[in-house]
Amino acid sequence: MDRSPGDRPSAVDQPYAPSDPPDQPPTAHAKLDQSSGNQPAGPGAAGEALAVLTSFGRRLLVLVPVYLAGAIGLSVGFVLFGLALYLGWRRVREEKERSLRVARQLLDDEERLTAKTLYMSHRELPAWVSFPDVEKAEWLNKIVAQVWPFLGQYMEKLLAETVAPAVRGSNPHLQTFTFTRVELGEKHSSLQPLRIIGVRVHPGQRKDQILLDLNISYVGDVQIDVEVKKYFCKAGVKGMQLQGVLRVILEPLIGNLPIVGAVSMFFIRRPALDINWTGMTNLLDIPGLSSLSDTMIMDSIAAFLVLPNRLLVPLVPDLQDVAQLRSPLPRGIIRIHLLAARGLSSKDKYVKGLIEGKSDPYALVRVGTQTFCSRVIDEELNPQWGETYEVMVHEVPGQEIEVEVFDKDPDKDDFLGRMKLDVGKVLQAGVMDEWFPLQSGQGQVHLRLEWLSLLPDAEKLEQVLQWNRGVSSRPEPPSAAILVVYLDRAQDLPLKKGNKEPNPMVQLSIQDVTQESKAVYNTNGPVWEEAFRFFLQDPRSQELDVQVKDDSRALTLGALTLPLARLLTAPELTLDQWFQLSSSGPNSRLYMKLVMRLLYLDSSEVRFPAVPGTPEAWDLDDEGPQTGSSVDAPPRPSHTTPDGNFGTENVLRIHVLEAQDLIAKDRFLGGLVKGKSDPYVKLKLGGRSFRSRVVQEDLNPRWNEVFEVIVTSIPGQELEVEVFDKDLDKDDFLGRCKVSLTTVLDNGFLDEWLTLEDVPSGRLHLRLERLTPRPTAAELEEVLQVNSLIQTQKSTELAAALLSVYLERAEDLPLRKGTKPPSPYATLAVGDTSHKTKTVSQTSAPVWDESASFLIRKPHFESLELQVRGEGTGALGSLSLPLSELLVADQLCLDHWFMLSNGPGQVLLRAQLGILVSQHSGVEAHSHSYSHSSSSLSEEPELWGGLPHITSPAPELRQRLTHSDSPLEAPAGPLGQVKLTVWYYSEERKLVGIVHSCRALRQNGRDPPDPYVSLLLLPDKNRGTKRKSSQKKRTLNPEFDERFEWEMSLDEALRRKLDVSVKSSSSFMSRERELLGKVQLDLAEIDLSQGAAQWYDLMDDKDKGSS
Repeated sequence: MDRSPGDRPSAVDQPYAPSDPPDQPPTAHAKLDQSSGNQPAGPGAAGEALAVLTSFGRRLLVLVPVYLAGAIGLSVGFVLFGLALYLGWRRVREEKERSLRVARQLLDDEERLTAKTLYMSHRELPAWVSFPDVEKAEWLNKIVAQVWPFLGQYMEKLLAETVAPAVRGSNPHLQTFTFTRVELGEKHSSLQPLRIIGVRVHPGQRKDQILLDLNISYVGDVQIDVEVKKYFCKAGVKGMQLQGVLRVILEPLIGNLPIVGAVSMFFIRRPALDINWTGMTNLLDIPGLSSLSDTMIMDSIAAFLVLPNRLLVPLVPDLQDVAQLRSPLPRGIIRIHLLAARGLSSKDKYVKGLIEGKSDPYALVRVGTQTFCSRVIDEELNPQWGETYEVMVHEVPGQEIEVEVFDKDPDKDDFLGRMKLDVGKVLQAGVMDEWFPLQSGQGQVHLRLEWLSLLPDAEKLEQVLQWNRGVSSRPEPPSAAILVVYLDRAQDLPLKKGNKEPNPMVQLSIQDVTQESKAVYNTNGPVWEEAFRFFLQDPRSQELDVQVKDDSRALTLGALTLPLARLLTAPELTLDQWFQLSSSGPNSRLYMKLVMRLLYLDSSEVRFPAVPGTPEAWDLDDEGPQTGSSVDAPPRPSHTTPDGNFGTENVLRIHVLEAQDLIAKDRFLGGLVKGKSDPYVKLKLGGRSFRSRVVQEDLNPRWNEVFEVIVTSIPGQELEVEVFDKDLDKDDFLGRCKVSLTTVLDNGFLDEWLTLEDVPSGRLHLRLERLTPRPTAAELEEVLQVNSLIQTQKSTELAAALLSVYLERAEDLPLRKGTKPPSPYATLAVGDTSHKTKTVSQTSAPVWDESASFLIRKPHFESLELQVRGEGTGALGSLSLPLSELLVADQLCLDHWFMLSNGPGQVLLRAQLGILVSQHSGVEAHSHSYSHSSSSLSEEPELWGGLPHITSPAPELRQRLTHSDSPLEAPAGPLGQVKLTVWYYSEERKLVGIVHSCRALRQNGRDPPDPYVSLLLLPDKNRGTKRKSSQKKRTLNPEFDERFEWEMSLDEALRRKLDVSVKSSSSFMSRERELLGKVQLDLAEIDLSQGAAQWYDLMDDKDKGSS
């Protein structure tokens, strides 16, 4: 077809280039044709002449080197050599140009192919394309494309107005932190970086929620630049990719517009995240950030998006239970037993691969953000781990259990395989015990998976604890419950120095597990709205410790210790209230919601062991016939045969009273001003050490602390005593002394002032007493009473008895894997004190022949716990022996075979109890009837089978304790009675009051009262003299046993009156208190040296008095 030079080619005449998309308008080729069409038809005559002259000049220029060589007189060889160099250089240059053209062509082809692919991805899929569970949602993508520019504006404001101030306040090195640029990418393009590939709706869930899974993909050229001007540091993000499944929950559904109360969003599994950082090296050089790394930052960002973290957007005001929507209770707990693996591939190679070794496998177990790592088994293709982990499951279906196995290497660990399992299958099965094949590798991994349901009451707590005692769990013991703490807010926290607002954060601890909240800056009324989760081994004995601190952790703003046993009696195991903070301001308080749930394995395949004391439990007195015996076997012993030293231990009570004339170690102003010292005492005896409290700024300190240690009659023992001055860096030495125990063990008592050695001055007042255990329980009540009287607030509770245990042997322990005998050892424990025996190798009838001793403070309530375990095999049996059974036994001793729970085994042990009676405490314990004459005060009956009475060299009070539980007591009055002990402790210069109990209190309403006792020293009515006991729930006969002290002289005490009121809370929300009765004691009319417990009749407010 002929065209004129000025004609434009039509779209019909111009074909598409092969690389152009069919829907793309032809641009580049059209422009090329247009430009070629506008050029002139051919060059003119002047152009042709110029070309001929240029060609002739180039040829003439080539002859110039030949002419110069001839003129100089060089040979033809030089000319040929130069010509060869030129040709070689020209050949190399042509090769480089050809390579560059090929590379440029490949790059152009790649760009065209990428553009074509991206263009096709933005088109709607054909109608016949479908997926079984995922629906297309192109309408959502169109909405996102429309909203995307406005979302970028919101993010820019959020980062500048909210995130940047928080970053500046979080670290003093980041006070000049600013965002200099925020762009989410594709701001002016028709292509959107965020796309929703598919949507899946989960039917059959709760009726008050809608559950959606969005498969999202984000590929954008996001640009976020930050600057820290103080360190001239610039960094940022340039490009990011994110792909994963985002779960969206619409709940609760309500009957008013907008129908949906809130929207929750989170990733079920960790999404694939890739961020292109700029200037990261500069940012990590800033002080305070140098410990971070690129990988740690990526992990933190990815984990922030994954369960249990959620993004909650309330859609209606005043939405109820926002905290539970933001952090709901788990659906359940999965106990994962990582048992073993087999058939793993060998990754270790030696001698450059010529010799094939094995592998050093370990496993990573992951559920959401919860990750656990097993120990490494060296040189083994069939490892045995035997470890147990517990994970919280929040979403079913959706979450997965992922196990990855690696080979440990010095440089980079080798991947051996992985397996994945949806937690919904564990929920359906209850218990799964299977070998799972490893994907992307060879071999199998053996898992036992147990689904633990959450129970909202404590009815089955004993059953769960009994079952857990027989569960083999490593590295942590199995949990019996979980605790979820919803930390809401605080009020009226104290200010920092200079009346500055604090930056409060909270530390929550249960035993050795501590979690921290975020810091809220510049406020004494912070709002956290965070949730924390804890596993509990035994909620009856554990406590929640709460510390409110400034973000520097140096200043404590308040504290709270909450026994978790309190939740066991609360409705649905839940407390939702304000808590008063101690060591804080008068009105400082913390609002929390605490929710406890028991972990119960509900499976027909699992049988809980019988609880001791139930009909299913073994009868210890009925021993069945022994099977498997032979004529030649020696007879089984019926009692233990301990050596002669068993049960001969004594208890040494060390009373650190005071010191005088200590040297001053504190210096101020570079030593120009002489201060004092902050002394404390360290004691060492028999491998144990004790330390007193620090007395601030005193050269004549008074500690008055009591320590107790179990001692034997081995000669040559010494008590080492050292006194130090407490300092911030290194404590200064104030003197030492040594005390030989020979005199104390022989005479039973020592009260001396000891001169401190290696220092110019100073002496220490110690009182040492030997307590010999007595095998009778007749004096136990008096001992407990005496201990409560002489107990100091600075010392631990005094021991009332000594328990000696001799563990001889065991029999019929279960075999390992059905055929192999175990390697058993035993653990004896009373409270926090435990003793572990030796391990006897491969036998089901071990002989230990070991003994242990324990200090017992409350024999009526404590128990001896024995656990028999196999080395590497777990629990073989357990025994719980309440010490109350020893109190009713002959000579306070039990010596026979005991059947073990959770197994067929038996143990032969001897447990004997000895009561510790102090004859030098300032209180003489004697049994009396309720009515006694004054002449009886001079009587001194013989104690302990004729042992001589040794009087104390120091002047002491001598008082008698009455048996208030005698049948001769008078009946209670119409309002009931309160049992009190009031006495003056001259050693401490303190008035001591002990509230023991109440009985026969008046019930005014339908429910029993919640009584507590209030004490007030008249005529003062201020807070300084007011004391208050704990509150007992719904009882007419509460037991308190609480001690209260007032520091004053004896003359001042005799001028006072003690006002005792028994009150009850009217209701949970009301501050009103109902008076159940009161009594007023004139201390001048009471013999304060008696220290006797007595019942007093309660009177009305208008008729006060005592009986």
